[in-house]
Amino acid sequence: MPTLTASPNLGDLLKFECNPSYCRETVTLKAGTSYPLGSVLGRIAASGEYRLSPAAEVVGDEGTETAIAVLLQAVDATDGVATGVIAARGPVILADAALVFDASVDQPAERTAKITQLAAAGLVARTTV
Repeated sequence: MPTLTASPNLGDLLKFECNPSYCRETVTLKAGTSYPLGSVLGRIAASGEYRLSPAAEVVGDEGTETAIAVLLQAVDATDGVATGVIAARGPVILADAALVFDASVDQPAERTAKITQLAAAGLVARTTV
């Protein structure tokens, strides 16, 4: 009998949201990446586009080193910029296991720093079952 696997969905990520009209925004995502649901994002200061938040500053993408939002849908922006819906402000509770970090965020301390940055925006990551 084959094993079925379901892709992550919004219910796996979003555990509480006060008011979607207040907490969410539609933003432009930088081209060149396929962004999975739960992507931890930073905003490029020069263009206002969002991308995965790296562990340290990236030349040309200054500002993204601070995590300020979480993507609430999977978005394929490999062929060009795309729009996506983010949790931009809280109160919001997210499942920490469903968060997706940039490849450069590979140490527990870096992950903790990103979660702390999100908390400053009211986006609280919690351990869930």
